[in-house]
Amino acid sequence: MSTLDLFSVTPLETADLLPRRFRDWFAARGWSPREHQLSLLAKARDDRSALLIAPTGAGKTLAGFLPTLVELSSTADSRGGGDKSLISTGRGVKRTGGLHTLYISPLKALAVDIARNLETPIAEMGLPIKVETRTGDTPVSRRQRQRRYPPDVLLTTPEQLALLLSSDDAPFLFSSLKRIVLDELHALVTSKRGDLLSLGLARLWRLAPEMRAIGLSATVAEPESLARFLVPQRDGREVSADIVVAGGAAAPVVEMLDTKERLPWAGHTARHALGEMYELIKRNKTTLIFVNTRSQAEMLFQDFWRMNDDGLAIALHHGSLDVAQRRKVEDAMAAGKLRGVVCTSSLDLGIDWGDIDLVINVGAPKGSSRLMQRIGRANHRLDEPSRAVLIPANRFEVLECRVAIDAIAENAQDTPPLRTGALDVLAQHVLGCACGEPFLSDELYAEVLTSAPYASLTRTDFDDVVDFVATGGYALKTYERFARIKQDKQGRWRVANPKVRQSYRLNVGTIVEEPMLKVRLVRGRGGGSGSTGALGRGGRMLGEIEEYFIEGLVVGDTFVFGGEVVRYEALAEDQVYVSRANDMDAKVPSYAGGKFPLSTYLAERVRKLLDDRRAWNALPDQVRDWLSLQKHFSLVPAVRELLIETFPRGNKHYLVCYPFEGRLAHQTLGMLLTRRMERVRVRPLGFVANEYALAVWALGDMSFMIRHGKLDLNALFDPDMLGDDLEAWLAESALMKRTFRTCAVISGLIARRFTGEEKSRRQVLFSTDLIYDVLRKHQADHVLLRAARADAAAGLLDLKRLGDMLSRIQGRITHRELEHVSPLAVPVMLEIGRESVYGEAGDELLAEAADELVKEAMG
Repeated sequence: MSTLDLFSVTPLETADLLPRRFRDWFAARGWSPREHQLSLLAKARDDRSALLIAPTGAGKTLAGFLPTLVELSSTADSRGGGDKSLISTGRGVKRTGGLHTLYISPLKALAVDIARNLETPIAEMGLPIKVETRTGDTPVSRRQRQRRYPPDVLLTTPEQLALLLSSDDAPFLFSSLKRIVLDELHALVTSKRGDLLSLGLARLWRLAPEMRAIGLSATVAEPESLARFLVPQRDGREVSADIVVAGGAAAPVVEMLDTKERLPWAGHTARHALGEMYELIKRNKTTLIFVNTRSQAEMLFQDFWRMNDDGLAIALHHGSLDVAQRRKVEDAMAAGKLRGVVCTSSLDLGIDWGDIDLVINVGAPKGSSRLMQRIGRANHRLDEPSRAVLIPANRFEVLECRVAIDAIAENAQDTPPLRTGALDVLAQHVLGCACGEPFLSDELYAEVLTSAPYASLTRTDFDDVVDFVATGGYALKTYERFARIKQDKQGRWRVANPKVRQSYRLNVGTIVEEPMLKVRLVRGRGGGSGSTGALGRGGRMLGEIEEYFIEGLVVGDTFVFGGEVVRYEALAEDQVYVSRANDMDAKVPSYAGGKFPLSTYLAERVRKLLDDRRAWNALPDQVRDWLSLQKHFSLVPAVRELLIETFPRGNKHYLVCYPFEGRLAHQTLGMLLTRRMERVRVRPLGFVANEYALAVWALGDMSFMIRHGKLDLNALFDPDMLGDDLEAWLAESALMKRTFRTCAVISGLIARRFTGEEKSRRQVLFSTDLIYDVLRKHQADHVLLRAARADAAAGLLDLKRLGDMLSRIQGRITHRELEHVSPLAVPVMLEIGRESVYGEAGDELLAEAADELVKEAMG
């Protein structure tokens, strides 16, 4: 079990825990060590692993490294400049030097930033400690040297750790390891990267049994789950690291913009509040403007650029920009040269960018924990409150922003629970282990069980994974290229040939992105066929863009990228050549991913807000009036009630329901409902979903059918739709193929990268789609099909949440037969037939459609 610490440290204990040179260093800066920093020192002294839960600005990183700095400085003092290879301890004589502490970060930039920050105390105290980083950007020569002559402290990422563990010298490199520090742990454990990291930890515990872990995390809903992640699980018992909680943080000041402009009914641009956001930037020294997608970031930056009559230094930062451009923005931020930065989640995590005094969050936050993380970017000091302003983009988002502010005031968290380890990630790890040194199945299975996400892994699933890596599975075992490991006479598994090892190292990791093309800025021709002859080679690199977006363009099309409007000139191999242009109607790339799901916790709070008429008083007048009109014309649903409205419009009939469970769950519900409606001859034509509601339209008169008992709403929304209906839909859905594709790449079945080349998107699609069809036909229980189903259920389909909702509403469905659209239905109705029209023209079209629907809603 874990222990929870919230205690005070006396001056005498401080002197005992912190050597004089450290106390003098703190004093010289006018600081004193915080209690949670000293608490981690005490845990290290007692040989305990620990999880530190602390808000931004609490000195988490220094706390995580203090035990290492103290131990290494004490070791150097005890040697007194003598022999640096051996040291006598209570446990005998050991080799010193070597790698002492490994630091794992979810971001390359964070590892680099931490290394820079560590150099200050090391240099000022004169500590003989060598710190280095190892990321994908580290030169090969330095990486090779680090394996032969490791530094005292190595800062790296989960993918680089997997690569290091797959080398045959991993036992030498990690035998001296005493500590691993896992930063931003809450961000790592919620994805397959966390699964890969947990398996790496399991291997490290075997190679370095004396290693202890320190986890650094923002406040989370279930700290005990994170604490289990940090220590090896034994014999089916739950074992946890000690938990240290930092106190004393000032409560953040979070407000919602009560716009003076007309609040949109739908849409996500928040363009109505541009002027008000610009004024906020003007009134503050440095402002971070967070948006939820890269396309939003590009649009908003362009809008600010057009209205920036004051010449404010406003920059753009997102993950698709060239690394040199991102570093330039980061350096300017740290130097205090920027007034505003429009950014995505690329700046969510704990890099210290200097004095940010305001965070603006455009759009609904989707989760209170994520919002707290973003707010923590402002005022990176524990004793001063962070300031944030939320900008809802439409009326429903006002409700979400309101409950998010209330959740933050209560310090309520909605981080997801610890994952169950994915089988495709395990397959990648099994191959990585064979690349390092041959293994016995029994020994590797016992090792994998010590990892918290895999603690409940059955022997059958493990053996299936090993068999898959060895043969591809029953349906694929006749193909030699899928045999990646082979068993020797001693029963140990080893890689089949050197090419397998090379392929593993080129493809390690769990982030499967859409194929990207490099964007280069050149001097334009003003016309042409799309060849690069007249353009010449070279050109300044702007960043990378997803291949599927470029496939939809023709030469001469304009789009927004890197904060400027460019004209598509040519495509050659993996290079897109563009020139500068001036076009108010330029397209905005829509990037895969980037949309956050509405958290279950906030969805529940939105339902409670709607059910509490007194709480409406805290809402803006426009929103309060909208809800009052809904109550007058139809009904505002109670917290556990599902409101279903039916009405005619044009020559079609509509059904709108309000589950408030998020877009993913609603899309799955729409797919399954329309299948059921087809069987009872409703003749559905289509559906559309947003975060709050679902609308289905059909040729059949659903109001008439419900009234005469021909359409039973309780039967229509019965939870049994998650049985045969779901399986039948998945069998014919392209979604499963897409999910399988990702699992095939992660597991190593399909290699995207080869020496000197990279598979094109079409090649990967062809290979994985062919294999998917073969497996479905000949081995329906194949381990990759199981992995794909688990991914789809948890992610793209949100099945658990949908199942919980269907159970919750049984016997609580309320039907309202209306003559026309209701006020609450207007936002989701505006989604119907809506194209990706950007810019002012798109906003005007949306406003016109909203005016027409609102007139109908008012009768």
